[in-house]
Amino acid sequence: MKTLKKAILPIGFKASGIASGIKKSGKLDLALFYSDSSAKAACQFTTNKIQAAPIMVSKRHLKESSNFKAIIVNSGNANCFTGQMGLKDSEETTQFLAEALDINKQNCLVASTGIIGRRLPLLKIKEAIPYLINGLSRSGIGKAKLAIMTTDTFAKEITVSFNIGKSKVTICGVAKGAGMIAPNMATMLAFILTDANITKRALNKALGVSMNHSFNCITVDGCMSTNDSLMLLANGASKNPLIKEGNRFNSFVKALNIVCLTLAKMIVRDAEGATKFIEVKVRGAENFADARKVALSIANSNLFKTAMYGENPNFGRILASIGASGIDLKEKDIKIKVSPLNKKDIFADASIGKGKFSAVVYTSDLTPEYIKINAKYN
Repeated sequence: MKTLKKAILPIGFKASGIASGIKKSGKLDLALFYSDSSAKAACQFTTNKIQAAPIMVSKRHLKESSNFKAIIVNSGNANCFTGQMGLKDSEETTQFLAEALDINKQNCLVASTGIIGRRLPLLKIKEAIPYLINGLSRSGIGKAKLAIMTTDTFAKEITVSFNIGKSKVTICGVAKGAGMIAPNMATMLAFILTDANITKRALNKALGVSMNHSFNCITVDGCMSTNDSLMLLANGASKNPLIKEGNRFNSFVKALNIVCLTLAKMIVRDAEGATKFIEVKVRGAENFADARKVALSIANSNLFKTAMYGENPNFGRILASIGASGIDLKEKDIKIKVSPLNKKDIFADASIGKGKFSAVVYTSDLTPEYIKINAKYN
């Protein structure tokens, strides 16, 4: 298995990114991911009860079609809390794209990120789509990965390749995210592309497994977005022996795990204003769900996060968070260890003495710079 901290598109995929004028800064703000052949799709979206228009449109298309060719993404505008007109804008975006690509709009998925409560500048997007399509190429991923960013300071990207039989299979992932990062799907935008030949059922299962131990185990500020989307396309272009559940499945999941966890960690490392990357491990739980619940209680504690920023060894913050998790436990069974706080990477380990299960959650410290960034975000 070969891993590259760089986005290299799998066989049959192209991408592009342009500045359409959505962002006042003039930076890249519109991306397109395209498959030459029809692809299967597995997607997960935010569990926020308020969901942006592009999510609702993508969910509709996922019900109407089993074959997908394109994902169009804009940054700088969330197209959320925009009512029926927002839905119309997202639907028309896919319609404009489909007409230009000579495909059905149901074969297109759409995602947005940025400011909530503003209508999309639909005319700008419509005018930009021909240029976006003309720019499609394998090297176009270099611009696409930048066009999805908002407050990110660097692009999140990774490529993993491995063999199934005599065929080389590639999985490429790019993501954006630095703030409004809370667990429970998906806490960011992420687009994963693979040339694997895999059944739809196996694809869905693989994404669920990988997501649960990566994007569902990160938190920056405990704030859940309205636009979180994780989209995985598989076009089968590598022509590997078919991957099914229980048949070559583990090899695919292993590679997908690497992609998802690497991207998730990158999001935390780029957390708004962060100076520390913190790994919280909870051991000795009765099941994984309990271990994760305790770990998230620690990781989401503002008192814990500010103590880590101040390099203050006030381990009472951890103890209090463990107790606040709601898990039944006894004080005498709890053991806490924390690595030196004067490092950029910090490891907090807590054992609760209830069982054999463990979970790891990744978070960042909470700093004055985080407040400055979000106080001015508009």
